[in-house]
Amino acid sequence: MERTSQVIGQSGAFIDALERASRAAALDRPVLVIGERGTGKELVAERLHRLSPRWDQPLVIMNCAALPETLIEAELFGHEAGAFTGATKARAGRFEEADGGTLFLDELGTLSMAAQDRLLRAVEYGEITRIGSSRPVRVDVRIVAATNEHLPDKVDRHEFRADLLDRLCFEVVTLPPLRARAGDVVVLADHFGRRMAAELGWQRWPGFGPAALDQLSGHRWPGNVRELRNVVERAVYRWERDGPVDSIEIDPFASPYRPRGQAPAATRAQQAERAEPEAEEGASSAPGSDDEVAACEVGPSDFKSRVARFERELLARALAENRFNQRQTADSLGLSYDQLRHALRRHDLIGTVA
Repeated sequence: MERTSQVIGQSGAFIDALERASRAAALDRPVLVIGERGTGKELVAERLHRLSPRWDQPLVIMNCAALPETLIEAELFGHEAGAFTGATKARAGRFEEADGGTLFLDELGTLSMAAQDRLLRAVEYGEITRIGSSRPVRVDVRIVAATNEHLPDKVDRHEFRADLLDRLCFEVVTLPPLRARAGDVVVLADHFGRRMAAELGWQRWPGFGPAALDQLSGHRWPGNVRELRNVVERAVYRWERDGPVDSIEIDPFASPYRPRGQAPAATRAQQAERAEPEAEEGASSAPGSDDEVAACEVGPSDFKSRVARFERELLARALAENRFNQRQTADSLGLSYDQLRHALRRHDLIGTVA
């Protein structure tokens, strides 16, 4: 399988993650790759395969979220003719296709419990059984799996098998988001810009101007490298002047002619940020406000209750702003993951986290 994509970066956090993946590549053990969307999980999986003793054998990729639950097991393990409606002939599954090589399971957290049960047996005993067959088939497959979810949380919610997670987490490589990769935004932007300029037939790559660099460096890139690539390629494609590219449009949907209705998520977030200081100013000037400490009755118990209420509201708001992703919420509040979990339990907010 040939690719035009490359693993690019020079930040310490990114290099550390790549080094961990490289060390694990030589061992014939399962590896979990964790990271937000667009951080390059599939590229790291390919790196694990290419640096392993299985490099000359198949690398088979399957996105577990791309198929309905009813077809996942047949896709993974294959089926015999007549096993279900539409199965007119026997078909080998991804495990058999990857025999001798590596099977990359993307979006592992979306697998149903039934599929997890069969996957555990395949990992544990090295054999699979096609749907509609009673004869097991021996396979020699290395599993590399990826997800953007915290699987121990899914185990706590009984949505993922603890024994399967134990078998798959021999090594866990966590990829840092782009906002945590100091200096890599400019390096990646230059790479994508050069590549797009060559595709457009430019004689040379003029680089980015100061205004564009400020925009690129100031954005948090929730879509990570994938979002950055789209933004850079769009900017280069639209640039029609001589000199450095100095105009960047982060949100391609921004337009004064946008249909009336709900504002885009990015716009809503900006409006909320602008509104917060105004709301705070209005609250502080409102006489007799029940939420102000100055209007409270004096007393340690009342003080503690109001501090607890404020803390609970702060946690609930932070969870909502981070779409109930606990890792991101902890980062935004400057807490460790364990500190956040403890606070959520203390305020009985665990049940609100999806």
